[in-house]
Amino acid sequence: MAGGDELKLLGSWLSPFATRVKLALALKGLSYTEVEEDLFCSKSELLLRSNPVHKKVPVLIHNGAAVCESVIIMQYIDEAFAGAGPSLLPSDPHERAVARFWASYIDDKV
Repeated sequence: MAGGDELKLLGSWLSPFATRVKLALALKGLSYTEVEEDLFCSKSELLLRSNPVHKKVPVLIHNGAAVCESVIIMQYIDEAFAGAGPSLLPSDPHERAVARFWASYIDDKV
């Protein structure tokens, strides 16, 4: 990670979507601070401020700027840290489209 980059992941061990982001961060070799959110009793002020629309995890905070929704976060990680680790998606446009299809399918059906 470039000097000065600060990554914080607001998530929950129950969330498969937060797990998806954790896997992407690990694949890219990025270090981050994990903030466990209590989704049932008391959502933190940081979560409510960072994701005011859905008030859900995961949220990635990069140098103070919040990115929400796991698929969007993964695309952001791939673009913002292109030089770190392997790409999260194939370079071939068709293969990339197929990967996005399956990610969408899993989100909708599983």
